[in-house]
Amino acid sequence: MIRLGVNVDHVATVREARKTYEPDPIAAAIAAEMAGADQITIHLREDRRHIQNRDARMMREAVHTSLNLEMAGTVEMQEIALALKPDAICLVPERREEVTTEGGLNLLDAPPSLSEMIGAVKDADILVTAFVDPSIDQIQQAGRLRFDAVEIHTGAYANASRAQRDAELRKIHDAASAARHLGLRVHAGHGLNYHNLTPILEVPYLEELNIGHSIISRAIFVGMDRAVREMLALLGR
Repeated sequence: MIRLGVNVDHVATVREARKTYEPDPIAAAIAAEMAGADQITIHLREDRRHIQNRDARMMREAVHTSLNLEMAGTVEMQEIALALKPDAICLVPERREEVTTEGGLNLLDAPPSLSEMIGAVKDADILVTAFVDPSIDQIQQAGRLRFDAVEIHTGAYANASRAQRDAELRKIHDAASAARHLGLRVHAGHGLNYHNLTPILEVPYLEELNIGHSIISRAIFVGMDRAVREMLALLGR
């Protein structure tokens, strides 16, 4: 069974557009869980453009499935993660000018402090995932750094033309096989929606998908409960 993580960041994006109290990402997380989501994912960005520190604290209290915290590999975020104690963290790259996360981590240029962070978070019994492009070199480096899992960045696949999509899908297949060979768990996400998801389900060893924008967009028209259930139906659930 492939687990579904629902990212509720964009509920907070709408709230922060007016700097008000609604819509509430906590309420969205609870609704997603009640609809059958296996995990709630939030990205506490350094610029706090959507999820805020208070949201993260309240999520930890409200989420009863699994809480996955996406974060940059900084000292500040390490301290927050160790205090918050999410079930998992996913280290992602951040650039202030980007609209959303663009591309995976470049682990080949990772500073020595990253390995120390990974060890400290793992010692706190938190699963540590690297968000990486479907590159064998990056997967191998994730193994060397002792990550528990990789989340394969599916953005190039999602944005590819019909002629290019098979080639991008092959890269994801190869990356997943390489990760499993190294003992890494295989997750995937970014740009996945109700229309392009099905081929991804054939990726070998895939255990978890994290999907946000598409589900939140669908929920505007049909509600969170139905939007999550429709995605779960595509997963055969």
